[in-house]
Amino acid sequence: VTLVESGGALAQPGGSLKLSCAASEDTTTSYAMGWFRQAPGEEREFVASINWKGNNIYYGDSVRGRFTISRDKDKSMLFLQMSGLTPGDTAVYYCAARSSGAVAATTTAVSFTWWGQGTQVTVST
Repeated sequence: VTLVESGGALAQPGGSLKLSCAASEDTTTSYAMGWFRQAPGEEREFVASINWKGNNIYYGDSVRGRFTISRDKDKSMLFLQMSGLTPGDTAVYYCAARSSGAVAATTTAVSFTWWGQGTQVTVST
């Protein structure tokens, strides 16, 4: 599976951004997906994940209530709507997918097999 993120940009505090992730895949496969982020000098942090059906979602504590994850299986797309952005949200954001058949959402990076190259989000005045 190849994952390509887009939508990263410079945003002002309090602003919003929407990230997208396009997945190339065999249409017969099914898997959970998620978003992680990594700021300079920091470890990779869990942001959100969603199961294959889209009815079970987890959020990291720092983004809960501000970010919304969603997916469009028909178009093999994953999204992250971010609002109420703060400088603390500045990071490279990575899209991730679990292996084929791993349909349950999870919060640990080791559970994800496929990773995109990342898209930079910078929150600053």
